[in-house]
Amino acid sequence: MPLEASARIVSELTSRGYNAEREAVTKLASADDPQATLERVVEELPADALVVRTDHVEAVLSTTDADAKPTAGGQQPPVTADNGDPSVSTGDRTADPSDVDGAAPVETEGSGTANRSVDPELRSLEIAGDMTGDSTGTGEYEDFVAVFRDRLEKLGSKLRGRVNHRPATAIQKMPGGGEVGMVGLVNDIRSTASGHWLIELEDATGTFPWLVMKDREYADLVEELLCDEVLAMEGTLADDSGIAFVDSMYFPDVPRTHKPSTADRHVQAALISDVHVGSQEFMHDAWNAFADWLHTPEAQHVEYLLIAGDMVEGVGVYPNQDEELDVVDIYEQYEVFNEYLKQVPGDIEIVMIPGNHDAVRLAEPQPGFDENLREIMSAHDSRIVSNPSTVTLEGVSVLMYHGVSLDEVIAELPEEKASYDDPHKAMFHLLKKRHVAPQFGGHTRLAPEEEDFLVMEEVPDIFHTGHVHKLGFGKYHNVLAINSGCWQSQTDFQKSVNIDPDAGFAPIVDLDTLDVTVQKFS
Repeated sequence: MPLEASARIVSELTSRGYNAEREAVTKLASADDPQATLERVVEELPADALVVRTDHVEAVLSTTDADAKPTAGGQQPPVTADNGDPSVSTGDRTADPSDVDGAAPVETEGSGTANRSVDPELRSLEIAGDMTGDSTGTGEYEDFVAVFRDRLEKLGSKLRGRVNHRPATAIQKMPGGGEVGMVGLVNDIRSTASGHWLIELEDATGTFPWLVMKDREYADLVEELLCDEVLAMEGTLADDSGIAFVDSMYFPDVPRTHKPSTADRHVQAALISDVHVGSQEFMHDAWNAFADWLHTPEAQHVEYLLIAGDMVEGVGVYPNQDEELDVVDIYEQYEVFNEYLKQVPGDIEIVMIPGNHDAVRLAEPQPGFDENLREIMSAHDSRIVSNPSTVTLEGVSVLMYHGVSLDEVIAELPEEKASYDDPHKAMFHLLKKRHVAPQFGGHTRLAPEEEDFLVMEEVPDIFHTGHVHKLGFGKYHNVLAINSGCWQSQTDFQKSVNIDPDAGFAPIVDLDTLDVTVQKFS
């Protein structure tokens, strides 16, 4: 079967707005009259079809003489791709010729096909922090105690060497006027009548109040604090030992000396999120353009695709959402998403985490999808892990977190320190606190577990979030923070809360340099 025939079929179907399974393309190209067969297949497709399937082609071939002609050795079997990938993108270029008949990687004349003929042994993808299947929380009081103790232990260990730490009950018994230090969870933050700040720290033994004077150089740091984050303070005890005056304040933070890891070869990862298939505002044209671009030589080094949640629009997520849905059934939304995912080249490794619109529990950490949804989202054998999880690509660690807590950070902190227009700056504060969702009891729902899966025990090389539908990236202590925008134009609900989304963008990271380029498809 000539490769040119497949290329022409792919191009023709694209011009008509269809994608196709590989075997469907192969059968069309093998027909006695491929063009006539293609015309009949298109005519008989269901009105809502997005993908030309093998059974669509077989149904047409079974009614023609071409399908019935035997070869010298009997009926000719269909030719299938060696790698077993059932889909082929029908972008404005051909599928990778290496996927057909075991051919060596070559570029069909005029096709502009990406060539990712990489030795599989050069690729490396590892998952850490995936708590799917390990959720043990029952919602009992003891579970909440356990998760906060675990948080204090993990993050406190990064701070105790920086202050002369004493437990709260021990500080209460110390003589007044002495120097003292403490590591604890922020239990309360309030201002005094004089404009000073009173911060109450809590550890496993009790609580102790610390006073930050308004004229001290670090008083501005109080504006960055969130309840339940781990902090270290040192200062001077009052004469009656009932309070301490703060001289210094420390966050777990990313060390300024942090040196990120990089890949040993030139390889790229596309970082996206918030696809929102099922919404009337899902930008299918932008997605199709993105998927087509992944097949071009320009994208030949993109070997990984990381999707940070909200694959679908979901059902009942916000008031009157049903009026903005194009697909009202949640399972059908995932089926349609899977069809769009099939447009991505089959030689790209895909990792996905859930978000707050997905069909998983809202409380974080969110386990990966159940088996029913995993079976639906079967394209390219994608890896589905919990929110958050750390994915290490060729030595480069990427902390993937959907980003619901960014709403809380932006709401609590001054606008000049965190805003929707610069979402990566809000991410900087999570890195500083070494926790993806520190505040409990606010907008972010947190699930009590035996351990706190939301702590950043290790410093990531890349921190990838979504959720806020805004594009932004920058570096904090050499950690690359990226919020990747979305694939959904502005909804009526977003208009009501004044959100103007950055839609149809794909940040591309060079894993060997951690440089970022942004591809726009809208």
